[in-house]
Amino acid sequence: MASKGEEQQTQAGRHQEVGHKSLLQSDALYQYILETSVYPREPEPMKELRELTAKHPWNIMTTSADEGQFLNMLLKLINAKNTMEIGVYTGYSLLATALALPDDGKILAMDINKENYELGLPIIQKAGVAHKIDFKEGPALPVLDQLVQDEKNHGSYDFIFVDADKDNYLNYHKRLIELVKVGGIIGYDNTLWNGSVVAPPDAPLRKYVRYYRDFVLELNKALAVDPRIEICMLPVGDGITLCRRVK
Repeated sequence: MASKGEEQQTQAGRHQEVGHKSLLQSDALYQYILETSVYPREPEPMKELRELTAKHPWNIMTTSADEGQFLNMLLKLINAKNTMEIGVYTGYSLLATALALPDDGKILAMDINKENYELGLPIIQKAGVAHKIDFKEGPALPVLDQLVQDEKNHGSYDFIFVDADKDNYLNYHKRLIELVKVGGIIGYDNTLWNGSVVAPPDAPLRKYVRYYRDFVLELNKALAVDPRIEICMLPVGDGITLCRRVK
């Protein structure tokens, strides 16, 4: 029988999981979710990409496995076909999306770092879904501005996922609300931001967490009163807010 110290060490080791951003109070409960319903159903290409990403020094940036599973099912439920992703990293959430879309589905994917995307690209290609992805390297705002200028793009996207620079989330929202169709969904990631949204002002926070917290709080307040959308904030991963455009 393992000692209490050994048991604690085992739990600590387990939670070096890639993308471990669960807001559940119990690590054991999160591990139960992963081992019971996520990992056994995780497509092999996603598992391979998750394990590859684990070796990257910035692996905290990746989408968690449970959130990847959630996105994959959501896209199937809404029969999404034309989608967009802002913030790609190595492409775990992108692969979850591509696997969910029909063969003629499309994803406009944008990230400022093509090198990270190219780490995961061989796995995406092996999975047979690379043809669905139109990757653009660079800031997303100029691309969005160009899309908005052409009215044929208005209301043309079924689903949009944003996991990028938090200080631009509101700037993205101003443009994306024009591009997503009525009845379509925008998903904003990290809207609970390591739980810092409820931390007291003097709480000890990592520098980057403290810096972006105010932008996340501002976004959450704006989404809550935006009459053009219905919203649902979920404690999946680091918090994801789904916005369904209603007008």
